[in-house]
Amino acid sequence: MESAIWGVLSIIGTIAFAISGALVAIEEDFDILGIFTLGFLTAFGGGTIRNLLIGLPMKALWSQQLEFYVTLVVILLLILFPNLVFKHWQKAELWTDALGLAAFSIQGALHAENLNQPLSAVIVAAILTGAGGGVVRDVLAGRKPIILRSEIYAGWAILAALLIYYNIVTTDLGYFVLVIGITCLRMYGYWKNWHLPKVSWIEREKQDD
Repeated sequence: MESAIWGVLSIIGTIAFAISGALVAIEEDFDILGIFTLGFLTAFGGGTIRNLLIGLPMKALWSQQLEFYVTLVVILLLILFPNLVFKHWQKAELWTDALGLAAFSIQGALHAENLNQPLSAVIVAAILTGAGGGVVRDVLAGRKPIILRSEIYAGWAILAALLIYYNIVTTDLGYFVLVIGITCLRMYGYWKNWHLPKVSWIEREKQDD
């Protein structure tokens, strides 16, 4: 049985990624249909990819009526009242992406854990659910996906998976705190320009050129 926090995490992640996708679409000068399309695909992309890989039927996606309505309203409000975020749209884009990553990573890890999956599956579910929507968004917007950059990104999803798999975080309050913690760590890593190690011989060749 899914935790009671499941639905809350779903709403938080859906809102955050819907805003993130819509902001990227507006930044890339998409039309109104493109804004709605990218917003929806960002909000539901990660969960859809996860469900397909673990064998859940497509009806699991179509049953998310509340999330669909929430996404529709959020994107519509963003289009009608752009001043709500556009004064600080860059920060809004970063914060919503970080929040969506946190909420959906935890949700994905919980889903795999409730199915009694091994650690590897819990980690994959956390990464796909947390970062999948962002990958879809970036690819459709013609950007290099954040998860493939040197910035620490998928690492935060892995951290969430480990904390859940080893029962370090087990309560609804703990999941809320973890959402806040992962979001803040993601933003702190961005501000501090944290990077994973690169392949040294590639760096040397670039310098020689």
